[in-house]
Amino acid sequence: MPKVSSVVVPYATYLRVYEPLAAFPERERGHWTRYARRPDRPSYQDELRRSLADLLPTPPIAVPVHESADAFVLDVDGVVCVCPWRTRLRGWLALQELPEELPKPVLDAVLPEVVRHQAAQDYERWLVRNPDARPWIRTSTWQVPLHWFVLVADEERSFDKGSGEIPPTLRYRTPMVQARRRVARALRTLKDTVDEGPLTDGLVDVGRWLEEFHPRSHVELDYGGLVHTLPTGELEDDHSAADVAAGIEALRLGDGAAAGEAYARLVERWRSVRDRRSAN
Repeated sequence: MPKVSSVVVPYATYLRVYEPLAAFPERERGHWTRYARRPDRPSYQDELRRSLADLLPTPPIAVPVHESADAFVLDVDGVVCVCPWRTRLRGWLALQELPEELPKPVLDAVLPEVVRHQAAQDYERWLVRNPDARPWIRTSTWQVPLHWFVLVADEERSFDKGSGEIPPTLRYRTPMVQARRRVARALRTLKDTVDEGPLTDGLVDVGRWLEEFHPRSHVELDYGGLVHTLPTGELEDDHSAADVAAGIEALRLGDGAAAGEAYARLVERWRSVRDRRSAN
């Protein structure tokens, strides 16, 4: 059994898609079938630690040399579904976003330009051979993007306070058909009631992503390491999906005041997280 570090890596949240084994090509399906039987599958923290460890050598390893053979596994009413890590692909995609996240001097210090350039060339060559590749996992740092909450409902929320060395967890899980339906409904409302903006753009993007997967998949929104930055009381009272749903429904009904109240609750709840991000 692999050794698991006790060091907690916080701040990252995740949107994952778990596809049934039948969605995978036969050869890959065999690998995931065997993998799902393993008793020692790594956690999301193990995945994040491995990616951060690659940044320590000189020069740093921006993207893993080989694609990960690991996945997250979910059993839904006896149907095994897997969410491949695809760490290498996600590393390339994250590199494309870094210039928007970090000032150039900081970016050059973390990942020298020559390392980024080589990674970009590797990705271009790889993409020629894998034009239809897409990640099963989306990651965000220091926040849960508001449009992610549209995919889920408050009754699908699962919160565990944890105990001792076991950290708290906060996640939502929903069938793919429900996630797609909610995105479509929200987009109709937003397009009819407000000007285009980040929420609409985010929904269009995530909706296209969801269409890439098997219709019997499941979608998971996981607060991940962000739970380590928030007091347990705040987590327990966090019903952001309900507030987003209430705000969109209020817009549909033409109740601007109620929509504003829902948005104000979200702003207040996430202010402490933004403050911590700014402090870092």
